Amino acid sequence: MRINDRHFEVKELAYTIRSAVADDAEQLSAVRLQIDGETENMDRDRGEAFIDPAGFKEVIGMDTERPRNLFLVAEAKGRIVGFSRCEGTDLKRFSHKAEFGVCVLQAYWGYGIGNNLLKESLAWADRNGIRKVTLNVLETNEKAIALYKKLGFEIEGVLQKDKLLSDGLYYNTIMMGRWHEA
Repeated sequence: MRINDRHFEVKELAYTIRSAVADDAEQLSAVRLQIDGETENMDRDRGEAFIDPAGFKEVIGMDTERPRNLFLVAEAKGRIVGFSRCEGTDLKRFSHKAEFGVCVLQAYWGYGIGNNLLKESLAWADRNGIRKVTLNVLETNEKAIALYKKLGFEIEGVLQKDKLLSDGLYYNTIMMGRWHEA
């Protein structure tokens, strides 16, 4: 599915949030690889589960066609600096929900990009009959957890010792969900 472009200016950084298009595939492949190497908040180490440009084109095409999917990019200074996806399903028993994921280049943290990607995704979900949006977040990502709570998400569960990080310790994954009354 697609949304209309939205323009933002935060702390003198102008950026646009828009639906991903096939021409974004090469940049998205590089940005995802960079983000995976910048933080352990993501599920992957740099290079793991690599998606090449052809793979991104396929995902973008699928997300554009499916009414329960949404792929957004944040673009600043002529380049993609973050992206998010909502992925739903056509299975009747789960057709009311979608899973949200987001990532932003570290140099662009603090400009509200993740916040605005999430807000645009939630507005899209609300307009399109998606009653529940779910996400997973690393327990140490306190800023993200606070943002999610501020936007109506509640903790629904904890996966104990779910993720092994570079310090050799295991960390919990927090499962969160937001319910929207129709």
